[in-house]
Amino acid sequence: PASRVRHGFPPAVEEALCGVTGAQLELHYCLQALGEYFDQSHVALPNISKFFLHQALEERNAAEALMKYQQERGGHYCSKTIQKPNCDYAVGLMKALELAMVQWKTMLRYFEELYALSVENADPHSASTIKKQFIGPKIQKIKLMGDLLTNARRLDCSQDGRNSLGDYFMDRLQKEFRTSIEPESSDHCSPCPPLQQCTGAAEGLKRPQRECSQHRNGIGPIYATIHCTTMLPQCNDGTAGAKVKQGREGL
Repeated sequence: PASRVRHGFPPAVEEALCGVTGAQLELHYCLQALGEYFDQSHVALPNISKFFLHQALEERNAAEALMKYQQERGGHYCSKTIQKPNCDYAVGLMKALELAMVQWKTMLRYFEELYALSVENADPHSASTIKKQFIGPKIQKIKLMGDLLTNARRLDCSQDGRNSLGDYFMDRLQKEFRTSIEPESSDHCSPCPPLQQCTGAAEGLKRPQRECSQHRNGIGPIYATIHCTTMLPQCNDGTAGAKVKQGREGL
């Protein structure tokens, strides 16, 4: 049945969106297969594996974004049969990078044809969305794969699945394989203030002991007991010990 929110959404564009979405899912399947291959024990290139798995996840998110866009325009996604990825021959890093570049070039051509079809059928909204959200990122990925292929040729990476030192260097030293997948965390714990500067230090140390005793008697809630064994630092002038002693006498 026709959707009530459908407006200015040509059937030809809707059908083409279904086909491109299916091709996007096939690309996700291919990149995931490459990522799983490089994670095997006889290959052991974990950073390259994470790179391809991360790219596969991005392609799946792009396919889901196409489905969501169809729903927003009042269209319906028609499921397609996802073919088995033809990447059995990509047993080396060079072959895998070349395969990924060919696949992204093919997807870029699909999106360009979809953009032209949207313009031809007077659907400016689809044309603008495809150009901004899908064509631009595909161009950046093709440039990225070209840079990776250039460095792989410099290091004489393998093309037939043999163990190559260049593959190891690419896995360990290539910036896109190391930093883009697992960025370094910038969150650091702030240093704790000295215990002498905390107000009510003696009361804070004494109170958990009472709560622990209540818990043993079964009349109080459960509290952490780590503070029961906390030791106060000693100052050079011995003032901290006197203050703690006065605090305990006051309690």
